[in-house]
Order: sequence, then C-alpha cells, then structure tokens
Amino acid sequence: MKPLYLLRYPYIVAIGLLAGVLSSCSPTITAYQLEPVSGDVARIDGRQVTKAEQNGVSVVASFEKEDLEYVALDIELKNHTDHPIDINPADFHFKALNSVNDTLTDPLNPNLILTRSAADPSYEVGRMDLKRKEETRRLKRAKVINTLLMVAVIAADASSSSNSRTYSEYLRNRTLSNLAYQSLAVKRVVNYSNFANRMQRYDYEEYRWRELALKAGTLPAGQSVRGLVYLPKVPNATYLAISYTVPELSTIPLLFKQELVQQKKHPRRR
Repeated sequence: MKPLYLLRYPYIVAIGLLAGVLSSCSPTITAYQLEPVSGDVARIDGRQVTKAEQNGVSVVASFEKEDLEYVALDIELKNHTDHPIDINPADFHFKALNSVNDTLTDPLNPNLILTRSAADPSYEVGRMDLKRKEETRRLKRAKVINTLLMVAVIAADASSSSNSRTYSEYLRNRTLSNLAYQSLAVKRVVNYSNFANRMQRYDYEEYRWRELALKAGTLPAGQSVRGLVYLPKVPNATYLAISYTVPELSTIPLLFKQELVQQKKHPRRR
C-alpha cells in the first residue's frame, strides 16, 4: 500500500497551484500622478499643460493617464520652421530624479544613471502577434499539466478508496478527492480566464499603439501633430527630466513632478 503522503500529493499540488493563481490577483492601490513644473505652465480644461520651444520646434505636453506599465503624456508637436522635420516618439527620453533633483541610479547597473526612452509604437505593434502566439502556447502547456494532474488525482482516488481501512478514513479520502477535483476544475477556469483577459489586453495594446500613440513620420513646415507618448513607469522617481530631440536641430527639455497617490478602497455594498 502506498504511504498516505503519496496519496495526498496530487491534492497538495492542485491546491497549491490554485492558491498560487488566486493570490496573484491582488489589486493595486497606488496611482501615478504627474504635473509639469517647467516651461510655460497653464491650466487648460482642468489639467496642467506646459509648452517649451527651441529652434522653431515646440512641444505642448500634459499628463494624460496611467496606462498599464506606462504613464502617458498628451503631446502636441508644432513645426514653426521653414522645412519639414522628422519626428519619432521614441526620441523622447527621460532621467529619473529624486526629491532634490539628483539622478537616480539604474537598479540593473548601479554604475549608470536611471534613464529610459519612450515606447516606440511601430516596434510595439509588431510584437502583438508574438504575444498572442506565446499566450496560446501557455494555454496549451496548462492543458497538458491539467491532464497530468487529473490522471494523478484519479489514480490516487482509486487507490485510497480501495485501501480505506475504516469508514472515517474513507470519508476523509473522499473529502480530499472532492477537493482535488474541485481545485482542478477551478484551475481550468482560471487558465481560460487568464487567457481571455490577456488576449483582450493585447487587443487593447494593439489599438493603443495604432490609434492613440504619437506616430513617427515627417511633419511639414507650419503643421502640428498630436498623440500620446508612453513613458515606462519608474515608481521611485520624484521628477522626470524629459527631453525631446530633433536630430541636428534642437533638444527640448521638460520637467514633470511625479507623485504616487494611495487610492481609497470603497466598501462593498450589501
């Protein structure tokens, strides 16, 4: 007869996997808030907007929203020169500063200062198909694991039922078996739910890069263009020293103050 701990092992695996999945779903309670503190700052339509210009290129910027792993700035670029200029949202860069405007060090390399570039929409939209394929592979792997766990649980269930020596032991084994089956059923639901949620997120990300983001291209003289620029989140920064570079023409500085706001949890209605 197999030792009792071997009979219970599939149940422990199933319950552990279920607990791990459910414990990863805790909601965030912090929100990013940014406001400009340099340039010509004014309040327009309830938000702080700044404007900076250099060599005929002006940038109008305001904080739009927190968006997944990014903070999004609403950017308008204006070409006041007498010739077209090339623009690219990936030419927005920033240094992360602390509360006294000293640069922070990069956590990946303490010898470097913490600098980041804005997301390149053309590159990001090209990754969407790869993300979807990886998600499909992830679901297939989960199906294989679920099948192996089910086989193990069925085998343990049959063995424990036939080897139960007392009625109380039989009831205990049935309870463990039912819990294992229920855990596997919940795990399947969670796997498919995660798959659907991630695929929906990728649909949104593709829409974001195609429709909302500032696009790379050529901006004719006297024209302007507007869109969102996505900067990677840096939670420990107090200021973001942002610069937009038009090669061989100008580098326009912008300074935004960042604050992490604790959101209140609303009580559940009964």
